[in-house]
Amino acid sequence: MDSGRLINMGPGGIATIIASISLLVIAVALSYAVIRLSRLIDEVKSSLKTMTDEATPLIEEVTTTVSLVNGPLKSFNRITKNVEDVTTKFTDSANSVMDKGGPALRVAGALLSAAQLSKGRKKSKRAE
Repeated sequence: MDSGRLINMGPGGIATIIASISLLVIAVALSYAVIRLSRLIDEVKSSLKTMTDEATPLIEEVTTTVSLVNGPLKSFNRITKNVEDVTTKFTDSANSVMDKGGPALRVAGALLSAAQLSKGRKKSKRAE
């Protein structure tokens, strides 16, 4: 081989070398991106598993808490219903007595008058 001899390469050879180097750079960039993406997917998968493992006991505790709160609420609902029924019956009875008038109104008026007279006497005793 003659070391003084130059290799003549045409424009097609140079273009081929440039194209092959460009394809090599693109292949390296794509493989780097795929490796990074696979690491990201692994990290997301482990984070999701951790979050799921931590969320399951919390959901079970919430379910237990809701069940424990619902019991007293049902009891409170029954008590409230009973108080409503008693109040309705009392109101109906009071309205019935007032509608009929007669002796019940006279007794109520007499009691009211006696209470007012008693207040008046207490005030006059204090003034003396």
